[in-house]
Amino acid sequence: MFHIKQVEDKYRIYELIDEAAESWVKVAPERGGIIIGFGVHGKELLYLDKDTFYDETANIRGGIPILFPICGALGGGTYQWDGQSYEMKGHGFARNHPWEVISVDTEGEASITLRLRSTEVMKEAYPFEFEVIYRYALKGDTLSIHQEYTNRSEQEMPFYAGLHPYFHTAEKKLSYETDAAQYFDYNDGQMKTYEGHIDLNEFVESAMFLGAKTPSISFPLPEAGKQIVMEYGEVFRYIVLWSVAGKEFVCVEPWMGRKDELNRKEELQLVAPGQTLRTHVSIRAISH
Repeated sequence: MFHIKQVEDKYRIYELIDEAAESWVKVAPERGGIIIGFGVHGKELLYLDKDTFYDETANIRGGIPILFPICGALGGGTYQWDGQSYEMKGHGFARNHPWEVISVDTEGEASITLRLRSTEVMKEAYPFEFEVIYRYALKGDTLSIHQEYTNRSEQEMPFYAGLHPYFHTAEKKLSYETDAAQYFDYNDGQMKTYEGHIDLNEFVESAMFLGAKTPSISFPLPEAGKQIVMEYGEVFRYIVLWSVAGKEFVCVEPWMGRKDELNRKEELQLVAPGQTLRTHVSIRAISH
């Protein structure tokens, strides 16, 4: 029932397959450990701009990029830590480095486990020894993303990670099922009451749901005839919505912290030396 195959498409792609559900997950470890495809019942659910995927100097627009050690941008592209100043690009560097495949498995599900370890180049922007492990697992209509963030340093390690899923849809006025009552509109810097839907056709910048008590959100993908149900660990405090005019996607992104949190220092995840933070995100596609 479960299979894993490898194909070459400039980069090596691992495809996790559940034959019974006609579902798949496609992973490109060399390109930042990114998922570039997720389909259920024969229908692809993710958007992917293949030109950005093939261009190794570009940030990939599409799939599910990994955001680590930060989400969003830093003010001025810099932050201060222990009296030192560091530069880091938006969304961190994990999406721009190759990840190591440490295992694959087809027992009861199809899964692949990837690892990213700190390097001297990374430490120029982020002066910590770390190990991050992601295990992508496919079973039926559900993609599970299990995560481990381990501090190998001798000092406390700050971070706020996230995921950046691009869902394929031309319809951008969607109803999001969430118990968040408000959202922050980065287009005008205003806090607003959530009234059951948000029209991303009208947005240039993103919107961030605030105050959700239940760690889940769901929304339709009309063309695919699916309802997406995303559930996540409570460490993901925020869901960010974003799109680009003329592009057929909406991004629904679980983040652990707000933009510029390394400078705000109010909601950082702080992992003690030798300790590991474990969490998860699952994405399920239910037929309408």
